[in-house]
Formats: sequence, C-alpha cells, structure tokens
Amino acid sequence: MSEFDVVVIGGGAAGLSAALVLSRARRSVLVVDGGAPRNAPAAHMHGFLSRDGLPPADLLAIGRAEVTGYGATVVDGVVTGVAPSGSAGFGVTISTGDRVVARRLLIATGLRDELPDIPGLRERWGRDVLHCPYCHGYEVRDRRLAVIGRSPDAVRYAQIVRQWSDDVVLVAPTGIVSDTYRTQLAARGIAVREGDVTSLRIDAGRLTAVAIDGARDVRCDAVFVPPRPVPNNALLLALGCALDADGWVVVGPDGHAGVPGVWVAGNLANPRAQVITAAGEGSAAAIAINADLVDDDVRLSRSPSLSRGS
Repeated sequence: MSEFDVVVIGGGAAGLSAALVLSRARRSVLVVDGGAPRNAPAAHMHGFLSRDGLPPADLLAIGRAEVTGYGATVVDGVVTGVAPSGSAGFGVTISTGDRVVARRLLIATGLRDELPDIPGLRERWGRDVLHCPYCHGYEVRDRRLAVIGRSPDAVRYAQIVRQWSDDVVLVAPTGIVSDTYRTQLAARGIAVREGDVTSLRIDAGRLTAVAIDGARDVRCDAVFVPPRPVPNNALLLALGCALDADGWVVVGPDGHAGVPGVWVAGNLANPRAQVITAAGEGSAAAIAINADLVDDDVRLSRSPSLSRGS
C-alpha cells in the first residue's frame, strides 16, 4: 500500500496549487482528480493575473505539468472512501481500486451549481447564461442583459450587473421587489419585469430573449442568474467535520477543517472564491499542512520508538 505525506482530493486550482507548494517543500503528494471542475462549461477564465482569458482546461493542464515536474503524482479518479487509520493518518480508497495512506488530507472537491428549473438554462450555462459578473461581465459589456432573480437578494445582484451595461432588466416573481427596491433600481435605470420565467428564446443558436408566463418576452443578449451553490461535502461528513446549517464546513485558520490532519480549500469552503482566490487558499492551506507535518516530524525524531503505523 502506497503512503504519502499528503493526499490532495480535487485537481482544480485549489488542489493543484496546494500540491505545487507541498511538492516543492519535498513532500510526497498524491492528487486525486475527479475531472469535473465547476468552471468546465466556461470557454475562458478571467481575473487571474497573467492568465486572463485562458481556457480553464489549459490552466489545469499547466498546473498538472508543474506539479508532476516536482515529483507529485496525479491520478484520474474519485475518492470513494476515507477514514482515520490509526496513527498513520488516513486510509483513502480510490475508484481506480487503489488504496493509499495519507499523513494529512487536503480536500478541495468544490461545489455544484443548482440552477432554476427553466428549459434551456443548463444548456446555455457558461455561454450566454452566466452567474459571475466579475468573471464574465466585461465580455458582455454594453449589451442587453437580463437578471433572473428568485429572491429580494437579486436586487443587489442586479445593481452589480449594472456596472457592465446600462441596459439591464431584472426579471423576478411577482411581489418580491418592494417599492423601496424599485426606487433604488429605477435610480440607475434598471427595469423590473414581474412573472415566472418559462424558457429562454434561442434563434440561430443564440440567446435572444427570456420568456415570461403570460407576458411579453424580455429581449436580451445574455442572462445573469445566481445559482444555488451546494458543497460537495460527502467526504467531510465521513470524517466528522463540523458543518453549518447550510452544509458548509466550519473552517479555522488556513482552511483547517476542525478534525486533526484535515484541511479544505477553494469552493468547498468558500462559494465566492474565483479561480485565483481558490489557488491562493490552496497555497495557504499547503503551507499550514507542511508546518503541521514538520511538528510531527520533530515528534517522531525525538521518539524513535514511535511509528506512524502503530
């Protein structure tokens, strides 16, 4: 059975960034990559200094090459089980059939976006149906933009989207936009259309409008919709990590997950993290993990009779 100082679960920006720091610190590192990054539907990523406009898959390919260049191992697969394994750390079972032992774990399995049940929305996701104006707003600047909101929080979201265009329409269910909010929206020229969205209108392969039940379509070139982020937290539950009422892990300094030997980074702990933020969180977690391993190395060196497997 192979043993590693650290097993990194998740091969996105957070996981690979952590693996890079740890492998450069001369730690033995295994990255298990499930191959389903959150931003896979997007053609390009933005806001990452020196990598602005790069396709997400290209960033991950570059990251993998850097990580393996320092001696880390990357495998394609899904971790199907993880559990404490005595003083050795953790036993990790992978869908490839392999089982390895890790002294420490970094879990960076991200999240999944739950979208409103609107025909055509999922198919256009990452193209002209968007969720992050900071990631995609510049590419649709000065165009006709619709914001599909499901709660009063969408008012603030629409105000942010307004930064990229003066032609913005908030589409929301009847009754959720108060008179105060309407005044605020009107002050910046944001129109409000009430009703239930039934579908998206597509013409010649391009989004042209949002269809509203019993009302005239809202013509638009792109749609912003805030999804409901859901953390991929099954492994955290298996390890007994504390979660808040919404399922997000309760993290300490540098992403420590509250269970000895376990750290998290990226969207699994921070749904607002962009790619560059997730990479930074992975780096910070890696530095904390290495420091913790150094403390363990000192303990083992002072007590030669101890073994990690006992």
